[in-house]
Amino acid sequence: MRTSTLAAVGVIVAGAVVVAVAARSGSDDSAAAPRPSASATAPQRVVLPGAPGDDAVVTDSDKVKAPDGSTFNAIDTTFVQMMIVHHQQAIEMAGLAPGRAGNERLAALAARIGAAQPFEINYFRAWLKERNLPDSDPSHDHGAMPGMQTEADLAALAAAKGPAFDSRFTAMMTDHHRGALRMAGDVIKGGSDEKLREVANEMAVEQGSEIRRLAEVTDG
Repeated sequence: MRTSTLAAVGVIVAGAVVVAVAARSGSDDSAAAPRPSASATAPQRVVLPGAPGDDAVVTDSDKVKAPDGSTFNAIDTTFVQMMIVHHQQAIEMAGLAPGRAGNERLAALAARIGAAQPFEINYFRAWLKERNLPDSDPSHDHGAMPGMQTEADLAALAAAKGPAFDSRFTAMMTDHHRGALRMAGDVIKGGSDEKLREVANEMAVEQGSEIRRLAEVTDG
């Protein structure tokens, strides 16, 4: 995980990134059609195991504290769990570029995306482990996450080569990154964990930058 260098920018920067990306999308409303937020979840009742010999405690998820004393809520937890799966799909798409991409600069950008996101996945898994939370929740609908691509889309991408791959990859990864920006916005607005909000903000800035690079590479 990158060191937090953008924390001072805070929510304003992430909001600016989302606005800037939306502006760059122009008339492409179909690619950015709004979907229900996957991480805007209301606080839930949770059971915290007690120490040996002690009773379990039932409380609201937005009042739970981590071992380091920081608070987190259901929005934080859902964001982290679902972002693991979201990043895994981006890595899967990036892994298709070698041998298929016709544009060398696009292939290099795909390699960068594929190399960076595992570090964030490791951070998210560590965040969950520190709070005795599972990596996933069976109730989550991963296909409904903003920006997630269908199995048919992935199959079509895998079958494409050269300029056809470049065009399809750019559109899919741009849509995928825009979805991540929306999810980051949810946790920035509604999460309780200050450090996680900083991480989400940095992620939003980086993925907004990658959206611009994707456009520059394919247009250049």
